Amino acid sequence: MQKFTTKIVNMMKAERLYQTQGGPIILSQIENEYGPMEYELGAPGRAYTEWAAKMALDLGTGVPWIMCKQDDAPDPIINTCNGFYCDYFSPNKAYKPKMWTEAWTGWFTEFGGPVPYRPAEDLAFSVAKFIQKGGSFINYYMYHGGTNFGRTAGGPFIATSYDYDAPLDEYGMLRQPKWGHLKDLHRAIKLCEPALISGDPVVTPLGKSQEAHVFKSRSGACAAFLANYDQHSFARVSFANMHYDLPPWSISILPDCKNTVYNTARIGAQSAKMKMTPVSRGFSWQSYNEETASSYDDNSFTVVGLREQINTTRDSTDYLWYTTDVRIDSREGFLRGGKWPVLTVSSAGHALHVFINGQLSGTAYGSLDKPKLFFNQGVNLRAGVNKISLLSISVGLPNVGPHFETWNAGVLGPISLTGLNEGKRDLTWQKWSYKVGLKGESLSLHSLSGSSSVEWVEGSYIAERQPLTWYKTIFNAPSGNEPLALDMNTMSKGQVWINGQNIGRYWNQYKASGNCGACNYAGWFNEKKCLTNCGEASQRWYHIPRSWLYPTGNLLVVFEEWGGNPYGISLVKREVASVCADIYEWQPTLVNWQLQSSGKVNKPLRPKAHLSCDAGQKISSIKFASFGTPQGSCGNFREGNCHAFHSYDVFEKYCVGQESCTVPVTPEIFGGDPCPSVMKKLSVEAICS
Repeated sequence: MQKFTTKIVNMMKAERLYQTQGGPIILSQIENEYGPMEYELGAPGRAYTEWAAKMALDLGTGVPWIMCKQDDAPDPIINTCNGFYCDYFSPNKAYKPKMWTEAWTGWFTEFGGPVPYRPAEDLAFSVAKFIQKGGSFINYYMYHGGTNFGRTAGGPFIATSYDYDAPLDEYGMLRQPKWGHLKDLHRAIKLCEPALISGDPVVTPLGKSQEAHVFKSRSGACAAFLANYDQHSFARVSFANMHYDLPPWSISILPDCKNTVYNTARIGAQSAKMKMTPVSRGFSWQSYNEETASSYDDNSFTVVGLREQINTTRDSTDYLWYTTDVRIDSREGFLRGGKWPVLTVSSAGHALHVFINGQLSGTAYGSLDKPKLFFNQGVNLRAGVNKISLLSISVGLPNVGPHFETWNAGVLGPISLTGLNEGKRDLTWQKWSYKVGLKGESLSLHSLSGSSSVEWVEGSYIAERQPLTWYKTIFNAPSGNEPLALDMNTMSKGQVWINGQNIGRYWNQYKASGNCGACNYAGWFNEKKCLTNCGEASQRWYHIPRSWLYPTGNLLVVFEEWGGNPYGISLVKREVASVCADIYEWQPTLVNWQLQSSGKVNKPLRPKAHLSCDAGQKISSIKFASFGTPQGSCGNFREGNCHAFHSYDVFEKYCVGQESCTVPVTPEIFGGDPCPSVMKKLSVEAICS
């Protein structure tokens, strides 16, 4: 570790990248979230922490070092916070800044689990709460989602997508309204900077669950954060001889201690609904059948008993074959019409396909919470020698916790047959043959050169729902610049390659289970609170970087373990389907405050609805528009009891045919106030094409 860290630091020094050399690096981190491991390990863990800190400091970078989630970080190492909320956190010494190194924007997706998302209102609330309590640094995790290409997913059952509900999604596109709402938040915080850097705030109670955090500088700068921690109710508070209405679970920011420019629960940024549009489908496929392992394969070896998978494969592949012979006497009762014998296999995970005499007999798999699996099914054996082949599959390596060397995968037993004349036969300690990986992997069938080394079956002869099958096709890159993905919804489980590059694991047969009901932004967030995709594949679309494609002649190779329909695979582009605005008529905005603070405006200005499609798109129609008391959210708006009848007319006039448009949220533009003395808002959804 010291050699590696020293090499990296010396590379940075050679390029003069540290701030002390005039470069951009102002901070370095040594270790990550080691605190929980130290707690498990005790004294040796504490000794390691001390060693790592001293080793880093001795490298002489001239910039501070940090340790995340390390409450006992040795001085002068700065300990920092990671989590959904970090306002409660304080560094272990008063002179150290209060830093939030991982503000979690969402959570990862697991195969078999629903897709988590975090409401923009709650994320903004957590950040504003951190700043109002003296926070000095925030780093989002993740700000840009990504893709676990190949076999790089960090942890068992972690999906190929690492989108993380980030402000910039896995495909590099804006996730609205989260991106825009956070942009507005940081603009508001920036306006408070002169007061924020002047010292600690004065905290004043404003009610049972409400309080003000006020920052003041000697030069007269003043900034206030008005918080309502109530999860259910609005609160009207009195502050500095003025009244302020605070939505539930929200913070209002006042850069001059008078005018509200931002509230975490009031989203002024537009929302967007995304779509996956097919650009190529109906590929012309060829297939090649993977062989089940043979005990006499040149690349196999035979030992007594069962071997752990990761130590056997050295993580060179997800796949390990376990094969043994079972002799069945012709006098066995089940051969004369009785029930098939039951094969029982206990495995440390993560997935298992059972083949009897070359035919798929059944499948079992675990989950992130319970990686161990248990196969217990009747198997069709015949008189004489039968070959039992178990294809054990790993789905990622452990990524958190102590003693990785004790975390096992693969078929560790016991294995038995019941229902024979003799009763139960233990197969655990007989001779087992092992073969690491697949024949198709050793032949590099995913590559252009390797795929030409075998005879492929033409499309008209392809058997659908065939297990252990390689498929390949050639396609041309679609025009345009939109991000691309493969729709793998008709396939079951396997891996996919483009021009030899491994896109990653797919597992569409594993449907997401969980509770995907409505989610209120208000209240404490955790990774199980807000979920989508229940009853569907955990991940359907698999990102293809355009940089991996040639204009023509791209090789697409799929290895299907379980049996799927390749003719349902399609290439899709990701684009904006519709954009929405959902704004209250007196909603505070940064523009309003800047005009007021300049002395140009004496009364509050109405906000404006801004709608903008993606580059190359235009607003083709208005799906919904209502000024009054509309209900619902983007994609599911509906009229309330109060509705201005000219709502549609205004947006059709100003927006249809335009890439973007702006409409003031004012009763006059919609033909008058449809319900005086009622707080109104505007909800609109425009279709982009």
